[in-house]
Amino acid sequence: MTAYPLKVGLFGIGLDTYWPQFEGLEERLKGYVARVAARLARPGVEVVNLGLIDTPPKALEAGHALRRADVDLVFLYVTTYALSSTVLPVVQRAGVPVVILNLQPEAAIDYARLGALGNRTAMTGDWLAYCAACPVPEIANVMRRAGIAFHQVTGVLEGDPHVWAEVDGWLDAARVAHVMAHGRLGVMGRYYNGMLDIYSDLTLQAIKFGTHIEVLEPDELSALRREVPDAEARARVEDFRRAFDVQPDCDPAELTRAARTSVALDRFVERHDLTHLAYYAEGSPGSENEDVLTSVILGCSLLTARGIPVAGEYEVKNAQAMKIMDTLGVGGSFTEYYALDFGDDVVLMGHDGPGHPGIAQGRTKVRPLEVYHGKVGRGLSVEMSVQHGPVTLLSVVEEGGGLKLLVAEGESVPGPILEIGNTNSRYRFPIGARAFVEAWNAQGPAHHCAVGVGHVADRLRKLGALRGLPVVQVC
Repeated sequence: MTAYPLKVGLFGIGLDTYWPQFEGLEERLKGYVARVAARLARPGVEVVNLGLIDTPPKALEAGHALRRADVDLVFLYVTTYALSSTVLPVVQRAGVPVVILNLQPEAAIDYARLGALGNRTAMTGDWLAYCAACPVPEIANVMRRAGIAFHQVTGVLEGDPHVWAEVDGWLDAARVAHVMAHGRLGVMGRYYNGMLDIYSDLTLQAIKFGTHIEVLEPDELSALRREVPDAEARARVEDFRRAFDVQPDCDPAELTRAARTSVALDRFVERHDLTHLAYYAEGSPGSENEDVLTSVILGCSLLTARGIPVAGEYEVKNAQAMKIMDTLGVGGSFTEYYALDFGDDVVLMGHDGPGHPGIAQGRTKVRPLEVYHGKVGRGLSVEMSVQHGPVTLLSVVEEGGGLKLLVAEGESVPGPILEIGNTNSRYRFPIGARAFVEAWNAQGPAHHCAVGVGHVADRLRKLGALRGLPVVQVC
């Protein structure tokens, strides 16, 4: 549990006038609120359940309670008709996104059972327990006029998979927003010279995601590497052999060089409490910095696999995209176009530098390279393909003084790849390779993006809604 766990508020609404009129209705509705609270509860989520709010004074106190609790998201459970004046004070003071749960207890009223009650008062009381939909337009009207964003989940309290899939999606999106707002992104070195698309407004990243950005020096990493004991370097080489498929032509000296840098990277990340990292530098020819920076790939891949994504080429936007995907539990590996295979209608995508072994198809290979293409030096690199099956691509796009999320769903498919010591995969998209690249490019992304396993566009749309970011899905 972190120092600042994800907190979600929950309150049901009702009308106090009903309680003396309809025996048992209040307790019945309180029971429904308790059932929702139980469904929201899960590891890593603290539920602040305020119960049933049925008067404006209680609503005011509930708003203060949610603000004191520092909640990230509020679920408003509409149990029956209730006044909008019991809602506005709560959500205004809470000041966080709101999800309206318009849930009735069963899929339909049992008309025969209700008619058999033989008492119109009892019949009305029973109907009111199904009356969740009634006040939602009133609530929506007031919230729109107040400028308060809201989202809706409509359905049945029990036995409705759609409802709980939607609720799970909102909780996942809230968790990502929470992690990003408490994240610490390290940026080490400088941009790759001339890549205008990757130059980023760091202040904009901090504003839109809430992420703290720590500007760091490669010299510090070099100094940490000098202090790595031989025994720790040897142990890290064994870690490499367990984590990767180290090819026979890898020079033991290169493995040791990469191992020292990997241990130093771990200490670097720990010292600055980093949650993700973007880096690029070259160092002067023959310098210590050059030696360090040409041996980071294995260590950065290990960091990425354990939930600290590392983006090369100082690609800040893509480090953010990778962290989003990682927080969703689907990986987040650095990638870009390689080529199109028009015969198989697939797009080849990958990248040099770090990969994400946790989402690889089989074991990630370590290969020696005589040259890092487009960069300085030589050394070890990783070669992998993303697991075959559903994938999602995510790009954080900067344009017009703002950010948007660009998303595509496709499939990683088997077939021949380039065995050049880089990450590379074959992706098929439902709109076809040609249409995909044109639709993706039309949104003006940088040439890098993050790829994760599974289809999570729905979660990403919800994240955009919570953070006020436009989301464009091309397929």
